[in-house]
Amino acid sequence: MGVPRWAVVWTFTLSLIGLGLSLYLTIAHFNGTQVLACPTTGTFNCALVTTSPQSYFLGMPVAVLGLANYAVMTALNSPWAWRATSHWLHLARFILAVGSMLFVLWLVYAEVLILNHICEYCTAVHVVTFSLLIVLTMVSPAQLGWTRSAAK
Repeated sequence: MGVPRWAVVWTFTLSLIGLGLSLYLTIAHFNGTQVLACPTTGTFNCALVTTSPQSYFLGMPVAVLGLANYAVMTALNSPWAWRATSHWLHLARFILAVGSMLFVLWLVYAEVLILNHICEYCTAVHVVTFSLLIVLTMVSPAQLGWTRSAAK
């Protein structure tokens, strides 16, 4: 089943935004936090968040995981991938969106309750991830055949 054109445009656009933000955070990780354009004092403190122990997952920088996630998401949400006939590709897109959002929930918990600081760029990635999940939740169940047909 096809999806509305708006969903293809939005998911691809959101994926590109997420890719750009993740790339910026990855560059900042490897070049030092001085390239981050945000405050370093008060509640908003990107440097503190991006250099904390919680900025690593299984020994890998979270920024790199985000970049890898959005590289894959950009491919899966490209207009070409949406036209693909592979059920598994469309299922993978939805599963990756759900898994990404679960990881984001952990990261928000870490920022707010463990670190007591927030990174604006990380928050932007979190908002993009949530937005992607919303759009995919609207179109993926029908595309994957998880909904009943109204015409019987």
